[in-house]
Amino acid sequence: MLSTAEFWIGLLKIFWINIILSGDNAVVIALAARSLPPHQQKQAVFFGSAAAVVLRILLTVVAARLLALPWLQIVGGLLLLWIGVQLLSDEGESKGEHREYGTLLAAVRTILIADLIRSLDNVIAVAAAAQDSLTLLIFGLATRIPLVIFGSTLMIRLMERFPIIVVLGAALLGWVGGETMASDVALGDALVAQDWFHYAAATAGAILVVLAGKWLRRPAMRPNGA
Repeated sequence: MLSTAEFWIGLLKIFWINIILSGDNAVVIALAARSLPPHQQKQAVFFGSAAAVVLRILLTVVAARLLALPWLQIVGGLLLLWIGVQLLSDEGESKGEHREYGTLLAAVRTILIADLIRSLDNVIAVAAAAQDSLTLLIFGLATRIPLVIFGSTLMIRLMERFPIIVVLGAALLGWVGGETMASDVALGDALVAQDWFHYAAATAGAILVVLAGKWLRRPAMRPNGA
């Protein structure tokens, strides 16, 4: 199997799909891992990325059926909005002498939840490229680990240097959340098929996450006695 041209062509397809689709996951992982002490950030990136790949392999088997369930993507989109708001609101407590660090388990859990929701539509493209080959699927998705680890590590450094990236990352989660909800079959084929509806829902999700996250940060930014 490894010597056939079809295998290597399929592997290249999956690798390219991973490159295209790894950007938002790198942002999620970086946002979750940056709340940890520096010595645990690499652990969160590695364990979160590896667990997410295993989850995607399992999810690929049932992805098409899951996407056909009404209200599932709406619930998933709302969870993404909540994660985006939570990560952005925590930013206000991540600076200063009294910085409070999160836990490794909480960071990995956040990564898995976000990746699970985001994987529902992405894994279909990977499964199609794998052409029912479990070996090809595992090989292809395994290449996702170094891509996401590199991207996440780079994003953590950029977020420490340019805090605006944290806001943009949270907005991206809101955008994806709104877009995910707009694709739910419960909304009807006529509405789901409209491009303007997807863009409107995605824009609303991004704005909602940023505004809600900043509003929840306000108590942490007030001086004592205010």
